[in-house]
Amino acid sequence: MTEESKKACLFCERDENEIPLVQLDYQGRHLWICPQHIPVLIHDPGKLTGKLPGAESMEAG
Repeated sequence: MTEESKKACLFCERDENEIPLVQLDYQGRHLWICPQHIPVLIHDPGKLTGKLPGAESMEAG
């Protein structure tokens, strides 16, 4: 399974057997994040640098 299609939280890397996941569609890719880390995506996307393309330039909400 490729990195892109792996169903696991892009932050904590837990998979769908461990925690519910929410799908994100971003830059033509399907990515996954768990409900616990959605606030990171919203309020501190810089923490996703290296895990989410362009995270370092995203503004916090």
